[in-house]
Amino acid sequence: MKNIFDFVPKASIPYIEKLLVDKKIIFLLKNKRKTKHGDFRITKDKKTLITLNKTKNKYQFLITLLHEIAHYDTYIKYQNTVKPHGIEWKNNFRLLMLPFLNNYIFPDEILNNLINYIKNPKASTENDFNLIMSLKKYDFNINSNFIFELKEGDFFKIENGKKYKFIRKRIKRIECMEVESGRKYLFSPQAEVHLI
Repeated sequence: MKNIFDFVPKASIPYIEKLLVDKKIIFLLKNKRKTKHGDFRITKDKKTLITLNKTKNKYQFLITLLHEIAHYDTYIKYQNTVKPHGIEWKNNFRLLMLPFLNNYIFPDEILNNLINYIKNPKASTENDFNLIMSLKKYDFNINSNFIFELKEGDFFKIENGKKYKFIRKRIKRIECMEVESGRKYLFSPQAEVHLI
């Protein structure tokens, strides 16, 4: 049975162990979910539960773990009286992240982008292009491309098998056409796709 320490950088384990002392959290590891890396919730029987996606990207896993522990800390102090990603959560996340901000734990490129990100952290790392691009270099998925690497006219498919044609780059998104229906869709530039 794998536990959370199997998914984080080894140098981070002593910090995590100190962080978890006296915290009553149940951790569940999930197979990859498309819409989130992790979540925090209170169960019907008032237990605190954090779910985390299993991933080979130990840096993404660690950031997500700390993100969710910040939700736990915010809940313990404020219950449900503050916004989930409000200033209280942002402050908790920054404080939790500080001991981990070193190049013994994170490669320099991720570290620099992470330092920038925590100045005003968002609900998801996916909202920070530079951070997510530096993290994705450690995803070990050699069979995919980022959609921004494609050019107009290229055909690609996504994880569910649907096929698209790259139409054009917009300011923040990539316009594509689904081959079967002819409908147009907008993709995030860092979406991972498979070139056909």
